[in-house]
Amino acid sequence: MSGPPASSSFVSPEDAVRRLAERGYVADDALAMSVFLAVKMGRPLLVEGAPGVGKTLLAHVLAEVFATRLIRLQCYEGIDLAQAAYEWNYPRQLLEIQSRRAGDDGSRGAEGIFTEAFLLRRPLLQAIDASNDRSPVLLIDELDRSDEEFESFLLELLSDFQITIPELGTLRARHRPIVVLTSNRTRDVHDALRRRCLYQWIDYPSFEKEIEIVASKVPGLPERVLRQIVDFVQRLRGEELTKLPGVAETVDWAEGLSALAVTDLEPSVVSATLGLLLKHRDDLERVRADVRGRLPEPRYP
Repeated sequence: MSGPPASSSFVSPEDAVRRLAERGYVADDALAMSVFLAVKMGRPLLVEGAPGVGKTLLAHVLAEVFATRLIRLQCYEGIDLAQAAYEWNYPRQLLEIQSRRAGDDGSRGAEGIFTEAFLLRRPLLQAIDASNDRSPVLLIDELDRSDEEFESFLLELLSDFQITIPELGTLRARHRPIVVLTSNRTRDVHDALRRRCLYQWIDYPSFEKEIEIVASKVPGLPERVLRQIVDFVQRLRGEELTKLPGVAETVDWAEGLSALAVTDLEPSVVSATLGLLLKHRDDLERVRADVRGRLPEPRYP
């Protein structure tokens, strides 16, 4: 098994910053270093942080950077091998057995129906498929929504990039996938799994960094409005809301205001468009009750 091919690597952390930025992803030095080392060393990268700070987007952008396939596994409570790795195509196996009986070849019975031809490959098995001609990006999204039993299964995959199927044996990757795991920290991920990964925490960005992110996503937005938007959002993150707005919501709001050709943040406009920024009724009502008091001072030219 080989690591990522040369075309699926970075020359340096600075190269990672540049190539991610070319596709609209603004990474700080710490994140760029973690991404560079994860790809270079062929190690999974566990990314934690609040919702909407760019964890999932990172995997999408990496797939674009390396012009490779993105394979996404969305985790949820109760996910098991059948949904995550593989299952047998039982209807097709049954049809095969019936066909043999109809053709007077009943002596073979169920022989030969547990082969790769009858195997349904789910995301984890697709990621280590030996037929892959290059390293795909495997996104294991919201790992914290799964349970500890599923984490235990992942240990084999993340250690040796292989999956053992009792009927077939052990299937191994020819090209090691680039693995990004994300967690919103609704529960702690087990230490055994953490040890197999490089780790990075993505926090809400600084004022200037968020300005840079939004400007890259919504080009042409007036500088005054851009700074007002980010100022307002960052003020909201200091409040006790049910769901704090992430960078994704900032970008959505900026796109909406750009579509409306807004040149200045007025209370009426903010109140009417808060649904792009806040996703809970209580939060909307609380902020709308005093939009003017939350608006930044008119210090932007």
